[in-house]
Amino acid sequence: MKTIHHVHPADFVKYTTQQIRERFLLESLVVADNIECVYTHYDRMIIGAAHPVNTQLELGTYEQLKSDHFLGRREIGILNIAGNGSISVDNEKYNLEKQDCLYIGKGKQKVTFSSVNKSSPAKFIFFSCPAHMEHPTRLMKPSEALPVELGSLDNNNHRVINKYIHADGIKSCQLVMGVTNFKQGSVWNTMPPHLHDRRMESYFYFDLPEGQRVIHFMGEPQETRHIFLSNEQAILSPGWSIHCGVATANYSFIWAMAGENMAFTDMDPVPAQTLL
Repeated sequence: MKTIHHVHPADFVKYTTQQIRERFLLESLVVADNIECVYTHYDRMIIGAAHPVNTQLELGTYEQLKSDHFLGRREIGILNIAGNGSISVDNEKYNLEKQDCLYIGKGKQKVTFSSVNKSSPAKFIFFSCPAHMEHPTRLMKPSEALPVELGSLDNNNHRVINKYIHADGIKSCQLVMGVTNFKQGSVWNTMPPHLHDRRMESYFYFDLPEGQRVIHFMGEPQETRHIFLSNEQAILSPGWSIHCGVATANYSFIWAMAGENMAFTDMDPVPAQTLL
């Protein structure tokens, strides 16, 4: 498991394009018949993917965790972005269709991933962070995720936000997680942007057509930078960084946060006219 360390904003402004990609971009997570993940020092969040095609995959532990089991001191949120699949948690099976979310709390020992049909396999994207207490395993469908419609086609940001893991949804210790889906013709997310120094955030972009790109913006509001992403890649956003993006076609993205609190609305807006 690769480890990514903190970056100070004063150092970030000196980074080359390659350095930004190396220290914030997670570009090769979805690999057939493998579990790939990255350990970050941003609130100790782990971002990963399990893509079972021909075989069942089991979530093992890693040297960085110093634990007998992956969830020995952690919780995890998992979202399926592709074909139907199932996740077994200590031998209890949960079936997940596209955009279903499963939360698994601290202390569970055996987690396995399977696809229903290898011709249309599941792709499980997960986010995990340290947990101080146990919460029950829970599966949630998109229709249960309190969908909120925001933005407008006039501003090219007409979108639906599904909040799965948050203070008024699936209970967790610190993980907050959901999905944003765009209406046809809308391509801007989170514009105007915001900051939340009390929490880090990660975006995983998916359902972007082949050959298209997402342009993700980051950095302090008066020292912004950008990075180009392809489909099924993730980006890390430190607490000092804005995070917003635009794409050359419709797409969706998973957002996940960890840190000081679980208040979805705890953010500091950055008016677009103040950006540099």
